[in-house]
Amino acid sequence: MPAPYEIRAGGDVKNKKQSMADLKLRRLNELNSRLKEDLERPRIKVSEASMSLIQYCQNTKDFMVPSLWGQVDKREDPYAPQQPKGCCSVM
Repeated sequence: MPAPYEIRAGGDVKNKKQSMADLKLRRLNELNSRLKEDLERPRIKVSEASMSLIQYCQNTKDFMVPSLWGQVDKREDPYAPQQPKGCCSVM
């Protein structure tokens, strides 16, 4: 009858701990590289971004806000329902 328990060598635990340490190190290195990339990303001040957004909104016509820009000609309005070119097509 075989023994119900096997005796393991102590090196298995050591290898497992080493692989966990390697995994943690790799994750930390990946996090570090992502943070470095974030630091290199160009940034602008909030005041500059808000002024740019205000200028864009004042200079760009929005067809969805006719109260501000007035009624839009149907030919210019991309949101107007399209008129069919004909009633049918023959093939």
